[in-house]
Amino acid sequence: MKVDYHHTFGLPRKMVWKYIKNEKVLGNAIPNCKTLVQSSNGVYLAQIDVQFGPIKDVFELEVRVEKEKAPSYFHLSLRGKGTLGEFSGTADAFLNDHQGSCKLQIIADVEVTGALAGAAQRVINGGANKGIEKFFLNLEIEMKRSLYISRKGRKA
Repeated sequence: MKVDYHHTFGLPRKMVWKYIKNEKVLGNAIPNCKTLVQSSNGVYLAQIDVQFGPIKDVFELEVRVEKEKAPSYFHLSLRGKGTLGEFSGTADAFLNDHQGSCKLQIIADVEVTGALAGAAQRVINGGANKGIEKFFLNLEIEMKRSLYISRKGRKA
């Protein structure tokens, strides 16, 4: 299953780069994320409640940052497992300056197995990238919140 998604953040690229791999920001941004920890440099482990229609499960997720070129590119490997299936894949993230903002492009190739496979395929084929869109909208909110808190702390 291929995914090509674009999002424009209302923040400069260097700010997006600073916060896009922040454990607290990511944990707050991932919809239905129960836990997220950075177990080592570039390795994140999460538990996420997943629901596609009547299909509900808790997935154990591992995301590894395999390669990166600050502040414009990183390559991820993804693995997830739940009682209803598994998935694995890779994703490339490209960050570019765009009129004072940051334009992000994610190109991913993911293989899903088990009961979740049919539901995931229907969601992607139907053009309903709502989960991905929600994640990036939440991510931007969390980045701006963290930036606000860090600036507020410096002035106090």
